[in-house]
Amino acid sequence: MDLFSKLADATLNLLPKDGIVNYYGQIFTQEEADHYYQQLLHKIEWRNDEALMFGKLITTKRKVAWYAETNFEYTYSKITKRALPWTAELLELKKITEEKTGETYNSCLLNLYHSGEEGMAWHSDGEKDLKKDGAIGSLSFGAERKFAFKHKVSKETVSVLLEHGSLLVMKGTTQTFWLHRLPPTKTVGTPRVNLTFRTIEEAG
Repeated sequence: MDLFSKLADATLNLLPKDGIVNYYGQIFTQEEADHYYQQLLHKIEWRNDEALMFGKLITTKRKVAWYAETNFEYTYSKITKRALPWTAELLELKKITEEKTGETYNSCLLNLYHSGEEGMAWHSDGEKDLKKDGAIGSLSFGAERKFAFKHKVSKETVSVLLEHGSLLVMKGTTQTFWLHRLPPTKTVGTPRVNLTFRTIEEAG
């Protein structure tokens, strides 16, 4: 099911069952979105992402960065990353996201996709360090990209177009029952920056 034509309604659950996804649409003016896009492109300490797959270390074209309120360690794809301290821009964006969603976050994983040829395969954010059923606030800047969900059992799919300066929130049992992905496309030639604000719970 494509939701491209629906007007953004933050009260609407995009998922038919087993989770909650709300799309707020563009929450920034064009000028604000352009400003943050440039700040994120040039001030974030981007690194090529690494993942351990089938015993081999894979380095992706996509770049990532990991920021938090303390030097959390965060493990996914069997690679452990240590968080960097918040930048001023990230603190501004965290506050805005918290005010919009009514949630709180203590960390942010950022992804930089240089063009539509870079994407993300089907996965769910179910790392053991993440707060179970906690909200994940996702901000998008730059190129508009399709974002898709697939139910793990029924295989139902839902997709939405993430606009420049937009906010999407995943919460409840979404990560338990649904996969999501950013499908690659040859029709997009410009970068997209994605921020996913989340809550890490330290052991003990």
